[in-house]
Amino acid sequence: LKPFQPAFSWDFFLNMSDKENPNPTVFAVRHDTSQKRRMPVWMLAQVDNEMEQLDAEEVFEMVRSLKDPEHPELTLEQLKVVNKEHVVVDSTNEQITVQFTPTIPTCSVATLIGLTLKAKLCRSMPRRFAVEVEVYPGKHEQEAAINKQLADKERVAAALENPNLINNINANITGTDLLEDFLVVA
Repeated sequence: LKPFQPAFSWDFFLNMSDKENPNPTVFAVRHDTSQKRRMPVWMLAQVDNEMEQLDAEEVFEMVRSLKDPEHPELTLEQLKVVNKEHVVVDSTNEQITVQFTPTIPTCSVATLIGLTLKAKLCRSMPRRFAVEVEVYPGKHEQEAAINKQLADKERVAAALENPNLINNINANITGTDLLEDFLVVA
């Protein structure tokens, strides 16, 4: 048997010296602390033998601070790539769906953004949940192809074994885990 070979190369994501969207629109984001920073779901204790329910707000909190691959000084929330209204948690079927909106319809890093979202959620959510990440309908010229790639477990696994690509994904995730103040040891 031959090892799995993706139908495309992930390497084109790795050379981003020229910015496709050099001046993206940056949106204001909420910086309030009235809502306590939430503890990652994987740290939740069982209460009365039942796991605390996961909600869309909590999932959004996990992904809102991810960095944009093309503009690492900006978050996906600041660019309105992710928003709470496009996060769905189906606890009955144990399914999390996140739809994202690339900044332009020809965004060449849309698949990389999707992989970053998928990697973050798969690392952060309880294993019982299936994670689906897709382009918001009508927001990218290659929406069907990108969604097909992100839904293909073998392609995603192959991509996450590429050292250069995983370094890029990790750079976009680094520093996005927020813990409750009582968990941080001084």
